[in-house]
Amino acid sequence: MTDTQNGRPYADLLGLAQEAARRAGELLRDGRPADLAVAHTKSSPIDVVTEMDIAAEKLITDLISGRRPDDGFLGEEGASAAGTSGVRWVIDPLDGTVNYLYGLPTWAVSIAAEQDGETVVGVVAAPMRGETYHAVRGGGAWATGAWEGERALSCRTATPLTHALVSTGFNYVAEVRAHQAEVAARLVPLVRDIRRGGSAAIDLCDVACGRLDGYYERGLHPWDLAAGDLIAREAGALTGGRPGERPTGELTLAATPGVFEPLQHLLEDAGAWHD
Repeated sequence: MTDTQNGRPYADLLGLAQEAARRAGELLRDGRPADLAVAHTKSSPIDVVTEMDIAAEKLITDLISGRRPDDGFLGEEGASAAGTSGVRWVIDPLDGTVNYLYGLPTWAVSIAAEQDGETVVGVVAAPMRGETYHAVRGGGAWATGAWEGERALSCRTATPLTHALVSTGFNYVAEVRAHQAEVAARLVPLVRDIRRGGSAAIDLCDVACGRLDGYYERGLHPWDLAAGDLIAREAGALTGGRPGERPTGELTLAATPGVFEPLQHLLEDAGAWHD
């Protein structure tokens, strides 16, 4: 199946993802109740889901299924359908829920479209930044924001690991977090500095934008990384997991070409993918 419009591959999928991300972002930004509470928890008592995560996913899936009823879904908050079209939507309706719960601005809506198992469209909307990032496989990465029109994204030029600004994230299971802290402690003396933003989708887009030289994290799910991984790759970054592997729950890594390999080997030596 090929999705084309006006000669542009996947234009319909991209337009729908952009609309869904925009509308969900507006719901989350403008509809956040003052007394926002935790709806339930996931992997641990501090791994939270709010009523707004659930509402945003419903908005996205309702919109997409209304336009494309034969497509499949994989969503963080439970959306799951096999579909028959060969297209599956991978959705994180609110990436950075703890930030959102506390009123911090680093959170995003992440929507990717896969065709026959390959990600072909990725959109990440960061409403509190006023920015949205998108990519189509083979078409480069782009962003809209306070500037006029779309801006092409490109990762930073070659930087040695010692001068790299690297971001990471931490799991919500205490034992895993403790090991991740040990890995980060080994990394700190070897890089420019480390950041922890709290949204995998935004970190991946910040690699694409040239705001970070690298990002790594253990424990991500497909919905955390599907859109951001495509955006980073289309901006010229390298992405992967353990050496020779694609990004997985064991390890997700995105970095500039000069930083990727040494950072990957350092993380492998540190056992970043296991306790």
